[in-house]
Amino acid sequence: MAKAAAKRKTKKRGRSFTPEMAGELFRRLAQHRPDPKTELIYTDPYTLVVAVALSAQATDVSVNKATKELFKVADTPAKMVALGEDGVSGYIKTIGLWRGKAKNVIALSKIIIEQHGGKTPRTRAELEALPGVGQKTASVVLNEAYGEATIAVDTHVFRVSNRTGLAPETTPEKVEKKLLQVTPEEYKRGAHHWLILHGRYTCLARKPECPECVIRDLCQFEAKTGE
Repeated sequence: MAKAAAKRKTKKRGRSFTPEMAGELFRRLAQHRPDPKTELIYTDPYTLVVAVALSAQATDVSVNKATKELFKVADTPAKMVALGEDGVSGYIKTIGLWRGKAKNVIALSKIIIEQHGGKTPRTRAELEALPGVGQKTASVVLNEAYGEATIAVDTHVFRVSNRTGLAPETTPEKVEKKLLQVTPEEYKRGAHHWLILHGRYTCLARKPECPECVIRDLCQFEAKTGE
């Protein structure tokens, strides 16, 4: 029975979209939201790195409230280091895990100054070497700030990819790999944003708004609401 269950699970996880189906899915999402972009407020690659690093386990709204005042006094690595860890903490205490995040913001700012001449690096390896910056954050920065066709996988993208059958996988890394394989080239630049916004406003975690969904007939989720 265990083998049969594992086989059924594997079969279900393998029901990924064809590139043609994925193309239609993204065509509709693009039509619904023609100008997708991050909802984090930033002015350059550095402030974007900081904002995305602060957004881990926090909402964009809460991060924007904190960085609105923080970036007024520290919008460069040098100003952030001068502000210090205690100074940064004072601005971000409303965000979850603020102590560790304040420490990381100062540490990554020092590295940008000491190793990159004050300029935010633009390669994945260099970005992921910064404290508090992982694969997801690096992908967001490469996509949003530098225009690369990366697909960052956060909780929304992970949920939508699995629920719809677009890229059903067990880890964010595997989902990202499958998304890059199945997503047509012309949609890769905006795919990350379309999936996030769809997950944030339509394909909700607890109760998806299936009747309002523009990809309802393409979605392989069996327990659609409004049936």
